Amino acid sequence: MKNARSSSSCCGCALNDQGFDPERRQAIQWVSMGLSTLPFMGAAALAADAAPMLLVDADAESNFKPLRPSDLAVGKPMLVYPFDAKTGEPKNASRANKLVVIRLPEDQMEAATKARSAGGVLAYSALCTHQACDVKTWIAKEKVLVCFCHASKFDLLDGAKVVDGPASRPLPSFSLKLEGEFLAIATSSPANQVS
Repeated sequence: MKNARSSSSCCGCALNDQGFDPERRQAIQWVSMGLSTLPFMGAAALAADAAPMLLVDADAESNFKPLRPSDLAVGKPMLVYPFDAKTGEPKNASRANKLVVIRLPEDQMEAATKARSAGGVLAYSALCTHQACDVKTWIAKEKVLVCFCHASKFDLLDGAKVVDGPASRPLPSFSLKLEGEFLAIATSSPANQVS
């Protein structure tokens, strides 16, 4: 019988018998190496896949509905997974594929940030660059996205730069485009390539 352990980590990750979450450990390694953290989003993989990579709510378990900009309330982040329109399945096998999207006023964005948005929606890796906890809380007063594991704050209007906390690097960003009325990852964007 398997030894069940309850999570005692600050981010609620499932621990294995050795006391660590292997998926989180892998994500931390990707983040620490400076990768975009999304293995399926390497430039070659995207170029080879002709089907658009749409976005779906990470909490959806079935009936995956691609998101439109209007599905997002201004200033309310949502965790999403890329959705392969060819297979009809989300890329949710690893939490390292999780993104956070948020709709913000375009007139408040820096030019480079606005160029990566679609319909005012921005996309970033949902894994904090400190220890890969989910980053999903927007503080409107400060205009920052926060990781409440260790309080790193990211200014999404200005390239997701770190404005407070232990994270030392900005969140990796992903350019979006509209595929018809739906949000999709812009495959030709340099922001989506592994650096």
